[in-house]
Amino acid sequence: MNTVSCPWTQYRTVPQDMMPGGRMNPRQMKAMMKRMGISQEEIADVEEVVIRTRTKEIVFKDAAVTSMTVQGQKTYQVVGEPKERERKREEKEQEGGIPEDDVKLVMSQTGCSAAQAKKALEECDGAPAEAILKLMASR
Repeated sequence: MNTVSCPWTQYRTVPQDMMPGGRMNPRQMKAMMKRMGISQEEIADVEEVVIRTRTKEIVFKDAAVTSMTVQGQKTYQVVGEPKERERKREEKEQEGGIPEDDVKLVMSQTGCSAAQAKKALEECDGAPAEAILKLMASR
């Protein structure tokens, strides 16, 4: 067994396979992870992974995805070639604002403008029925 000098412990030497960067048998690594309460699982047949932000999408095609559970917390590791693209305009509006169908519904029921309908929907947290009642009551 190869040993390495280790000044920060009470022992003068430690086995090399216990040192960071040292070589470790995969079977030993798996046993050590199990003792530490870490489980790892490869997710099969992944076709696509998409990370959406407010302005763009990061897409991984044919990615290798690994799920790791450490003390009840799940972490996913994605390995692959990312491609960035802009978000589509309709998706941004639906996620960040009021759906266009709700605005049209409020307009048709109350006869108000699009701006008034959108304002009423925003004040009513996107509830069309509440927005219609609010606009009808304000007349």
